Formats: sequence, structure tokens, C-alpha cells
Amino acid sequence: FLSLAAEFCCGFFVILILGNFWFLAVPYLVWLYLDWETPCTGGRRYLWVRNWTIWKYFREYFPIQLIKTTDLNPNHNYLLGFHPHGVLVAGAFGNFCTGTSFTDLFPGLTPYLHIMPIWFGCPFFREYIMSAGMVSASKESVSYVLSNEGGGHASIIVIGGAEESLNAHPGSLTLNILKRKGFIKMALKHGAHLVPVFSFGENELFKQVANPKGSWLRNIQEKLQKIMGFALPLFHARGVFQYSFGLIPYRQPINTVVGSPIPVKRNLNPTAEEIEQLHALYLQELRKLFEEHKRNYGIPEHKSLIFE
Repeated sequence: FLSLAAEFCCGFFVILILGNFWFLAVPYLVWLYLDWETPCTGGRRYLWVRNWTIWKYFREYFPIQLIKTTDLNPNHNYLLGFHPHGVLVAGAFGNFCTGTSFTDLFPGLTPYLHIMPIWFGCPFFREYIMSAGMVSASKESVSYVLSNEGGGHASIIVIGGAEESLNAHPGSLTLNILKRKGFIKMALKHGAHLVPVFSFGENELFKQVANPKGSWLRNIQEKLQKIMGFALPLFHARGVFQYSFGLIPYRQPINTVVGSPIPVKRNLNPTAEEIEQLHALYLQELRKLFEEHKRNYGIPEHKSLIFE
């Protein structure tokens, strides 16, 4: 969906150039050049965009709900690990980029959803995603957010990334996380408390074409993901007036549960062993969060998370 919106914005920009509207396109190019680093320096959010009425209907469609398990002290900075990626990442967008659910539950904290830097190279589209509170997922961007001396900043990172979207089948509980430790190092370097977040229902929004590991389709998808930086899951759901086929997500509840913070002491030069220890603790707390809440959201008792 991000790619479709980005393509529309890029297409509109091309029309401006080819349609002799260069007097609009050229000033924007100058602005783009001067504003290039903004996605890495906290972005540029606007509350009126985040509070558009359409987002209220978007959240109610599924519906999307944010669940708080404990308070987060606004005197600290936090790095929230969001799981799973799913196809749409609807829970992350709905809870952290629209409305006031997050700030109502966690007063004093400002959420920043980090997404792939490639999206901020799209003319016009970059202005919208920044206005909603999205910033680059680059190291510089995460460091900028977590460097706030007074605390009160929350970086939200979808840990599994684009690769994990290829596992987004209904019922799937497989998370790409064992080799992803950059967020752990970042939390240590800034002393940002780690918070596991699990979004129940995220993988139920679409049906994806079977692509088991080792299949020709999965091999192609993984190669394209490495080349382009984002994955291309082949998915479908429902239509506008029928439920058999279409690209509109199914109406399945999304319950995003924010876990308890893992205190992290600042360490500018963490060793590999220290990173491994904190990573193992994070996995332990993430699994604990899932096990404590799974029965509330229809997950069978015998089902557990799979880390790979």
C-alpha cells in the first residue's frame, strides 16, 4: 500500500514535469534538496494530519486497539520492538501514526515510527509520511530520536523488516529476529529502555500465495528483496462488495499489546557478549508477553512463537 501511494505521488511529479508545470516542479526539487536530511532529524509531524477523520474509520474497520500493560516513565527514551511485520503493518500505523491512542495511554511520550529510507525519496509522498510521524529507519535517524536528553521519545521499529512479510500467512507465528541485533546495540549506546510489542491479528488481514522456504517463489521474492530493499508478497483478501477476492484487508481485530520496559544502562561501546545477553533477555520478554496474552486473542494454548 505504501508502494502504491508512493507510485501515485511519483507519477504526479512526472506529470508536473512533462506537462509544462516545471515552474512548480523546480521549486519543489530545490526544497527536496534542502530538506533531504529532515527524515533523519525527527521528521516534521502535524497533528491535524494524524487526526484526519479517515484514520478514525481506518482504525474502526478492523478494529485496531492499543493495549497498555504498564506505565512508561516519560523521563526515559524507549525503543519499542514491533512484531510481527505482517503485510500491511496496520497495527503500527494505526496505533503510532494516527489518532491519540498512544499519547493518551502513555502521556509525555512522542512516538516515531521508523520505516525504510527509500520511501523518503518519493516526491510529495515523503511530506505526507513525515506529517504522520514516520521517520527514517537509518542508524542516524534512530540515534537522533533516542538522543533526546530530557527523555519522552519512543522509537518504534518493526524488527522483522520486509523479509518477515514473506511469512505473513494467517496463523503464522514465525518472527525474523535471531540475527537482528542492531536495535539492541542502538538501545545500549543510548541507554534507551527496550519494550517488546506484539500485535495480535496482524497476520490475519490477508491470504498469501504459498511460498515455503526453498520454493521457487520464495527464492525469487528473497532475491528481489535483497535488490530492492523491500519484499513483494503475493497476497489477496476481499473486495468492496464481495468477500472472495480483492486487495482490501479482511476485517480482523488487531490488538497491539505494549509490554513492560526492559531497563537498559547506557553503554557507548557494548561488547558482542553484552549485546547477546540483552538480545536473549529481549527474546525472553517477548515470548513472555505473547504467552501471557495469547489466550485473550484466540491463539490456541499449544501455539508458541518461532524465532528464526
